[in-house]
Amino acid sequence: MPMGSAGSGGRSRRSSLVYREPMSLVNLSKINGESGEEELNLHLTKHKAKATRHIFLIRHSQYKLEGKTDADRVLTSLGREQAELTGQRLSNLGFKYSQIVHSSMTRAKETMEIISKYLPGVQKSSSDLLREGAPIRPDPPVCHWKPDVEQYYEDGPRIEAAFRNYIHRAEPKQEEDSYEIIICHANVIRYIVCRALQLPPEAWLRMSLNNGSITYLVVRPSGNVSLRMLGDSGFMPPEKISRT
Repeated sequence: MPMGSAGSGGRSRRSSLVYREPMSLVNLSKINGESGEEELNLHLTKHKAKATRHIFLIRHSQYKLEGKTDADRVLTSLGREQAELTGQRLSNLGFKYSQIVHSSMTRAKETMEIISKYLPGVQKSSSDLLREGAPIRPDPPVCHWKPDVEQYYEDGPRIEAAFRNYIHRAEPKQEEDSYEIIICHANVIRYIVCRALQLPPEAWLRMSLNNGSITYLVVRPSGNVSLRMLGDSGFMPPEKISRT
């Protein structure tokens, strides 16, 4: 992916995939002057990605908003049904999933536990980087949602780190295409989509994601990213759809 321009607040929109460009991994000072071009091409081939990453971003299911702490914000009965439907959908897609990474927040963990029943044997792990938060001030501003300014400074770098950590081209050693699942939160997913597509990250709040919905990103060996699905919940009956 090419580099973008600077966003507001001094945050760069530079792609997280840039540092994985083959050229960025070659020490040019050690290239022999006489056989330079041939040697350079050998190094570039060694560091070039070969596989495509398929990344499924799942929003957690409906949870109890009245909970005072994260531990109290467990899934509702509808939320558990939604997770069952999402798990069935992911299973029916027929992909060979390599891993499930989930936010360490209770509602994401419980969603993962239900979904993983339909994907036996898939490796699971938890990440604090994927916790919900306020990634960046939305533009245009939204009058009904105004977190403290400090929250952007606390959550923004962490959510940006989540993007850089999980959305990148495949490692050169990866030989086959991979299918990976990330279970987290609406704000995190919306921000990741904007960054992955090199859209202004301030636009993240213009998207809407239903509980248990599936967003599907594809990262090619070239670093190009495409969005195949955004917040898909068409596999759920209308009466099971919610957006809390």
